[in-house]
Amino acid sequence: MTDANASELQPPAMEHSLLAKLTGGLGDRQTVEKIGADFGQLYSGFLPDVFHSETGIAIQVGYVACESGLMTELTADLGDTFCFVNGALRNWSPNFVLACGNGFVIGLMELMLGAELETIEQPAERQLSEIELDLAAMVFERIGNVLRSGVNAAGGFEATLEIPHNADDRAKHEDDSRPEYGALIRMSIDFGTIKSEFALVIPQRALLKTRVELPKPTGQIAKSKQEWADRINDQVRRSQVTLEARIRLEKLTLSTISRLAAGDVIGFEDARDVSVQVSANGKDMYMCEFGRSGERYTVRVKDNISSDDEILKHLAG
Repeated sequence: MTDANASELQPPAMEHSLLAKLTGGLGDRQTVEKIGADFGQLYSGFLPDVFHSETGIAIQVGYVACESGLMTELTADLGDTFCFVNGALRNWSPNFVLACGNGFVIGLMELMLGAELETIEQPAERQLSEIELDLAAMVFERIGNVLRSGVNAAGGFEATLEIPHNADDRAKHEDDSRPEYGALIRMSIDFGTIKSEFALVIPQRALLKTRVELPKPTGQIAKSKQEWADRINDQVRRSQVTLEARIRLEKLTLSTISRLAAGDVIGFEDARDVSVQVSANGKDMYMCEFGRSGERYTVRVKDNISSDDEILKHLAG
């Protein structure tokens, strides 16, 4: 028998969706949407209390919809206005994805840095800064805690969450040859005039075995808003920021500038102590003197251009 004849006798590969249904990895639409709605009830009833008890901020959470599809496609469909975190919960699911609208995190950062609630407007959608991603980690932590409480995975383990990232930084799925079906559960999350969403992308293999239960009150003493604000400010202060130094050079005519070539020298504008403006993210912060220490060129701070609060609020965005 030739190789061609042998290949003709081989049975065709089973369709992936059919195989997933037979092995518990894909459920019918009605069942998936019913469990998705149960998650919606869990979060709309419990997350606002958790958030308010720890931050003093009143949020509104509501169920939006539940969609079924391949996990990679469901996650990609959320677009670039969400930040993401990969998670796992022992004895429930080794992989799930949490997503949060960037607008919620941006508005929350503004509020935690001292802005009045009524002055905060719906922000323009953009990627989050490193400091805002640090705040997103705290938001995801609370979303993950509600998830852990509601699915009651055996052993009482905490959800394990990776570092949050922007949509542009989301890694490609490692094994597209074995796509996995999941459910996308979308929730609205609002405070003041800020309207946004968060979402869960859960493998249906775990979802279909889940019975969502509303957790019982623990009676734990709530953290105050000031404690939360202190934690945010501490996170902001510990974040790494790239500084830039700007030195004024002597004035030259356009004719001279147009003829500059490699090896030509341009002098500093200051004859003695050379003034340097130090900035970060386009914000001037310090006036410094140019100098040298050993083999390294340095700047010495002479004066603050911006106040501490102005610097923190600017760098946070």
